[in-house]
Amino acid sequence: MSLLITVNTRPDTTPVASKAAADRLISGDPSFLTWALDASREEATEGKVRTGIWQATAGESISIKGTTFEFCHILEGHIEIEEDGEAPVTYRAGDSFIMKPGFKGIWRTIETVRKIYVIVG
Repeated sequence: MSLLITVNTRPDTTPVASKAAADRLISGDPSFLTWALDASREEATEGKVRTGIWQATAGESISIKGTTFEFCHILEGHIEIEEDGEAPVTYRAGDSFIMKPGFKGIWRTIETVRKIYVIVG
């Protein structure tokens, strides 16, 4: 098994489909597709590392990271993230950001978004 994994941004596997949890949905009816590409457990990370591709349609929901750390790279689409108590920040294709443990805010998908994610924790 190779320890080098190429991230295919258009995976040919079947994604896992889901919706926003009722207690986190603010507006719209966003649908989510997740292509999990890899998961591992390493002592050095003090938690599970998950990587993949995630897609969401338009809508607004509450985002809570809890104890996880998430790196995102936007491949396509347009979103706005508003951390509690902070001004909204807009992200589009080519942008990257990190949501640290304890993050809580609003995720607004303005135009269907597709991202690469790396989650630790």
